[in-house]
Amino acid sequence: MNLTEAKAQFIQRWGVLGSQWGINRTMAQMHALLLVAPEPMTTEDIMQQLSISRGNTNMNVRDLINWNLVNKVIIPGERKEYFVAGKNKVEGKLFGARYNRETDINYSDVNPTTGQEQNEGYGKLKRLDYGFNVMTGLDLGKFMVGANYGYGLAKINSGTSNRADDNNKHRVLSFSLGVRL
Repeated sequence: MNLTEAKAQFIQRWGVLGSQWGINRTMAQMHALLLVAPEPMTTEDIMQQLSISRGNTNMNVRDLINWNLVNKVIIPGERKEYFVAGKNKVEGKLFGARYNRETDINYSDVNPTTGQEQNEGYGKLKRLDYGFNVMTGLDLGKFMVGANYGYGLAKINSGTSNRADDNNKHRVLSFSLGVRL
C-alpha cells in the first residue's frame, strides 16, 4: 500500500465511521481530508479531491468550522478561503482571567507503509498512531453506562523509538452515561 492509497483508505473509513456516529459521511470525509492534507486547502481543492458539489462542500465546511474542527486560514495575497484541520486550541479561566490560545500542531512526515520518518524533531507529532481499545457497557433500563480505555502502542512524538518503558503514548480513559428517551 502506498501513501496515496493509505490516504484514500483513511478518508473512506473516517467517512464510514462518521456515518455510524450519526454524522454526515461527506462531512467526516472532508474532516479526514483536511487532517491529512500537508497544506491548507481551498473549497475547489476539497471539491476535486472528494468529487462533491460546491454547495455540499460549503455547507459541510461551515458546519465543521462551527464545531471547531476546521479553521479558516488567510494567506496573504490570496483571495480564496483556505481551510485547515489539526489545530491545538486551549481555552480556560485561571484566577478569574480568561485565556485563549491556538497553535498549529506540527507533524513529522512519516510514511505509514515503511515507518520511515522525515522532518522529525522536538515538538512534532507522528501522523500515525495505533493501539487498542477495551470497552464495556451496562444497560440499566432507562439508563446506559459505559467505560472505554484506549491503550496506545506507538509513541506520539516524532524521532523516538517505541520502547516499552516510554510513557509518551496515548492513554485514554472515558466514561459515558446515556438516557433513553
